[in-house]
Amino acid sequence: MSQSRPNILCIVSEDCPPWNGTYGDPIARTPNLDRLARDGVAWRVANCTAPVCAPSRFAILTGRHAEAVPPAQHMAAFGPFPPGIATYPDLFRAAGYYCTNNSKTHYNTDLDPAQIWDETSDTAHWRNRPAEAPFLAVFNTMLTHESCTFAPKDGPTDPDAVRIPSYLPDTPGMRESLARYYNQIARMDAFMGERLAELEADGVAENTIVFYYSDHGSPLPRSKRFCYDEGLGVPMIVRVPERWRHLLAHDPGTIVENAPVSLVDLMPTQLTIAGIALPAGLHGQAFLGAGAAARTYVFGGRDRMDERYDFTRTARSARYRYIRNYAPHRIWGQHYAFAWEGQHYKDYEAAHLAGTLNAAQDRFWHAKPSEEFYDMAVDPDAVHNLIGDPAHAQAIAAHRAALDAHMLEVRDCGFIPEGSPLEHWAAHENDDAYPLADIMELASRAIARQAENVPLFRDRLSSDNPIIRYWAAQGLLMLAIAGTPIGDLEEALAGENGPTVWIALAEAAGHDGHADRHAEALVTFVRGTTQKRLQLQALNALTALEHTASISLPLAQDLAEDDDEYVRGAAGYLAARLTGAYTPESQIFRFDLFKPTGHSGLTGRTFPRL
Repeated sequence: MSQSRPNILCIVSEDCPPWNGTYGDPIARTPNLDRLARDGVAWRVANCTAPVCAPSRFAILTGRHAEAVPPAQHMAAFGPFPPGIATYPDLFRAAGYYCTNNSKTHYNTDLDPAQIWDETSDTAHWRNRPAEAPFLAVFNTMLTHESCTFAPKDGPTDPDAVRIPSYLPDTPGMRESLARYYNQIARMDAFMGERLAELEADGVAENTIVFYYSDHGSPLPRSKRFCYDEGLGVPMIVRVPERWRHLLAHDPGTIVENAPVSLVDLMPTQLTIAGIALPAGLHGQAFLGAGAAARTYVFGGRDRMDERYDFTRTARSARYRYIRNYAPHRIWGQHYAFAWEGQHYKDYEAAHLAGTLNAAQDRFWHAKPSEEFYDMAVDPDAVHNLIGDPAHAQAIAAHRAALDAHMLEVRDCGFIPEGSPLEHWAAHENDDAYPLADIMELASRAIARQAENVPLFRDRLSSDNPIIRYWAAQGLLMLAIAGTPIGDLEEALAGENGPTVWIALAEAAGHDGHADRHAEALVTFVRGTTQKRLQLQALNALTALEHTASISLPLAQDLAEDDDEYVRGAAGYLAARLTGAYTPESQIFRFDLFKPTGHSGLTGRTFPRL
């Protein structure tokens, strides 16, 4: 059948880094994906925008970084979808395409998937389209989701044969989890092969451009949820049939080495090759078709993941990764109830507590530097931080400047604390309410953790802008944790009417020598609010404060039964720590209370323990 516009098929694996034969992995068994790459083109450096599914999928859906559309940057935030922003299936449907999604969505917004797709279900398929209609079809598989490592998975992978990254300990649990994961990669490849065979069987392969990618990287420690290549790196393979080869600037079988691409580029790329006009405001850029341009950098970041707050932004070029940690006072290895279902995390923490880790491995359990810079060509595990190395000063400066420019261009809203009244789309548009350049300057002083900035932070506590006050409080908190005297905060606490600012000040004052008094105040605050994300921030503060257990234990025990998954996980962990019962093997995640939301793909079929 001749048609004027190409079909588009997206085959998407969950939680899956570029571990396949195309990218040189010696363990992976991926004959179908390897064949796809031989007939198509792969990109060596392809990144998602966030190392967890929901904010990453928001960027794929909209062509915009989630941190520009608050609160979409936080995991499972599900805020209101702003008017005036188009999704890519909306635009394809308006152009006459039949659009199907099978079946995970998890778009991190209140948007109803049924309203933007012709069909979104476990049975959605291009075969259901009207005659002669071009199609856009997405098939997601949960086979490689993080949860696949939580239970045995039969397969040929020998745990003794896998490579353990140098930043992780070599333990039986780590090897077993990795072997399970490779076994699931083989099953995922077979699933992809079935979809590709259906194209051939239906006689539409020569009219269909195929994209293979994943929503983010692997589920191992320091991978998913973290801003390294293992968390942000994804495969990107595109096969373009002969009829549409003019859209592709590379020969089949090419691996593009020096032009990074991002998942935020998928929307403009697919619209371009279909001949559909791009809407205004996209952050991505086309890497196929007319007007395709090579990037120098791709950008990503993380905010709240599950029950733990963190704030990181990163720029990746073809060779280097630059990372800026806006919460350097929080360790990488904060406890995540769901992640700790994997024996790999349990083994890792146990080795840390036993004192058997080397310096590169143990770093995960300590506070972070404010900046990191890695030469990925010579240090693929990213264990040698080059910040301060004169030989790399020029490259570091270039990446710093690129990240700053990007954050200002997209108006990164990550500096607005979750639960703030300003956490909405209007703040993105209003520089008076959200003076981003000023806030970034204050935040840069906060993460520097220099005692000379105490007077500045104390002065900014009197600002009329709650985001300025919040980052002044964060600056004082970081210094207090480092042992720097920050002065009395009682007057500031008494006069503060912003809950997120007050929580940060209370924790700072607690670290400055008044832990029990401010732990009591935090407990009273949690008891007095019904806002779950404010409760969660206060629980995180209580977890960080060394205080008398009896002060917060009753609260933690009560909230360990809470309806909110993340409040429940944070409280359950805190209760176990306060009673002294906690070990890395402690069962914190509550399967009996878990209720999958937001089309996450986690069901009794995909995750049997449910």
